[in-house]
Amino acid sequence: MPLRKKSRAGHGRKLLGALLAGLMLTAGFTHADGSGNKKVFGWVEKAVLGPGDIEVKAKLDSGALTSSLDARDIELFERDGEEWVRFRLKLEDQSSGEVFSDTLERPLYRELAVRGAGGRDERPVVLLKVCMGDTYYEEQFSLRDREEMNYPLLLGRRTIGHLGLLDVTETFLQSAECSEESEVIPHEPEEEQG
Repeated sequence: MPLRKKSRAGHGRKLLGALLAGLMLTAGFTHADGSGNKKVFGWVEKAVLGPGDIEVKAKLDSGALTSSLDARDIELFERDGEEWVRFRLKLEDQSSGEVFSDTLERPLYRELAVRGAGGRDERPVVLLKVCMGDTYYEEQFSLRDREEMNYPLLLGRRTIGHLGLLDVTETFLQSAECSEESEVIPHEPEEEQG
């Protein structure tokens, strides 16, 4: 039986990938605000969602562009000539075990067209603050019923890009510990492409 030669190209790619990953974790990446090294987050983290300061499990998903939040009874309406969204949150607070159920109203930021196996779906997008690590980030969240999903909050690439680095082999690398004194990173509308 002939011996098979291992592909040097495949081995080289794996080695290069491991080397680059190591460099990314140890190199000094700087936030756009100049605050220093980027934090590393796992593919599941605890997040605190405002309003209500509800601690939820968030899945960081680099396959999604826009973040998504579990919302029920979603209704578009008009207020003072502007489009708004009324929706109900029903989330279990991971720190207390209590269920937070409240109806919120937010200006409609935009509508997101999603294409999937079931066809085309339009979802309203609103801006909300989420605490990751020790910082609040104002981010875009598409609203949809995620009751059947494992995670009520999904953070997509737009948000992950603001947070830091993603280690898909780890979970719960950061704790969500924001306070009234925590830095708030406002939403940046110029990053709308895509």
